[in-house]
Amino acid sequence: MGVQRLLDSYRAIPPNSTVRLAKPTSNLFRARDRSDAKGLDVSGLTNVIAVDAEARTADVAGMCTYEDLVAATLPHGLAPLVVPQLKTITLGGAVTGLGIESTSFRNGLPHESVLEMDILTGAGEIVTTSPDQHSDLFRTFPNSYGTLGYSTRLKIELEPVAPFVALRHLRFHSLTDLVAAMDRIIETGGLDGEPVDYLDGVVFSADESYLCVGFKTTTPGPVSDYTGQDIYYRSIQHAQGEKHDRLTIHDYLWRWDTDWFWCSRAFGAQNPTIRRFWPRKLRRSSFYWKLVGYDQRFNIADRIEKRHGRPPRERVVQDIEVPIERCAEFLDWFLQNVPIEPIWLCPLRLREDGGNKSRGWPLYPLRAHHTYVNVGFWSSVPVGSVEGHTNKMIETKVSELDGHKSLYSDSYYQREDFDELYGGETYKTVKKSYDPDTRLFDLYSKAVLRR
Repeated sequence: MGVQRLLDSYRAIPPNSTVRLAKPTSNLFRARDRSDAKGLDVSGLTNVIAVDAEARTADVAGMCTYEDLVAATLPHGLAPLVVPQLKTITLGGAVTGLGIESTSFRNGLPHESVLEMDILTGAGEIVTTSPDQHSDLFRTFPNSYGTLGYSTRLKIELEPVAPFVALRHLRFHSLTDLVAAMDRIIETGGLDGEPVDYLDGVVFSADESYLCVGFKTTTPGPVSDYTGQDIYYRSIQHAQGEKHDRLTIHDYLWRWDTDWFWCSRAFGAQNPTIRRFWPRKLRRSSFYWKLVGYDQRFNIADRIEKRHGRPPRERVVQDIEVPIERCAEFLDWFLQNVPIEPIWLCPLRLREDGGNKSRGWPLYPLRAHHTYVNVGFWSSVPVGSVEGHTNKMIETKVSELDGHKSLYSDSYYQREDFDELYGGETYKTVKKSYDPDTRLFDLYSKAVLRR
């Protein structure tokens, strides 16, 4: 029924109109042109269709959130191989727009655990794709951001999880030392002889950074709760050595959502007095997103800056990937040039099993058998001499270091540079095959021109 509703809404859009989603929420940070045109009705594509605990797979509708997906798999002792940090990210969104988390050093990116996808193409057809069926579309769909179509159903792999996660937060006084320790854990798969299941990190400054190393455990015992007064990222901090913690697997998967990493501080939600009266159910990324929406609509932050005699601010909300051997270099440069902290680190490595290693993912090409580090930073800085000054500076530096930038936020690339980084002729060929009448925007129009 949901697919039929989607098809009916596609056919109701005039042939000369661009097709886009009629979706009330988003985890994208790039503004786009407002449109009053009717969009695709995806309201019937939000459920988990089935979980096969024995085969460790799940069939999932494209607009199902990870919050709902995890709620369906955890009772079976299973979880998706990569669970992005925010509850309202959808499975389809994480595949077409990429996603990452602390299992990515061993499980890669969300699209790598997709076994099969049904995609509504720009031509208005539902096409089943896999490594063996319409493989050109299957391979180019990740990082296409709805410009090749929209997933209606995805069959994904699941992996076993334990009821608890034991955490060791390792303190570093040198970024070079932190990156070296991260590399050792990834290359050996363990820490002090114990297999590592989860790995990410936080940089507060050049001389205060942490690796957060997680281990699956069935051992019962006390657990922390960071949905109340305590704040997860602050719990990581300590003066020397390492600090231990424990969370339920549910709370570990959503540890970053409660305070939107650390971005809830912009709304006062980390002030102890305000937090005491802030409803627990509204301590979540989706509510903070609504506040951001109000700010974007009414320019609240810029008005406040103007009232205090300060210049407006440039939004710098980005995730980038650089090869691990260039990570410390990027962090040093960033800390000297961009006044934003903390910074999130998440290592990733493409999976080396199955057919993925030989054919790759052309719209976000990463080297096989090589570790990258995702660096996330989400704030604002005073505006520069030209629009997007700091974002452009970051794009240039990332390219210099053989890295890539995610496209969920503002981008400023020239088209020629963009095509070289994000699929080029391969993308254009697949676009022509599955969207011959250009009913969907192309990737440059969406990511850079904000259409």
